[in-house]
Amino acid sequence: MTAPSHFDCSHVREILSRVGDKWTMQVIVALRERPHRFNDLKRQVGGISQQMLTRTLRVLERDGMVTRSVCPTTPPQVEYALTDFGRSLAEPVRNLAIWVQTHLATIHENRSRYDME
Repeated sequence: MTAPSHFDCSHVREILSRVGDKWTMQVIVALRERPHRFNDLKRQVGGISQQMLTRTLRVLERDGMVTRSVCPTTPPQVEYALTDFGRSLAEPVRNLAIWVQTHLATIHENRSRYDME
């Protein structure tokens, strides 16, 4: 396997930036267990505005990680779910969150030590 070129790295950086976004990670985690309707999802992702949730869901849908299903009811109900592709990202995101929780105290100690120098 050859090392990625600079061009390839820019694509990786773009996707990591999007996936690592505060709201994207929380939406993926919220959808990991089951599909949610918009307002339910908004409650699950505390602090997100309606506009930001809409924007985040559109980006995830465009990238093929989330599906949007409209139920034929009056008024129409919309449900969001992870695709298999999105679910494949949910596990690494979960592992990263576990790593952060495991090492958070060490990170804070290191920051304090650095800041005191």
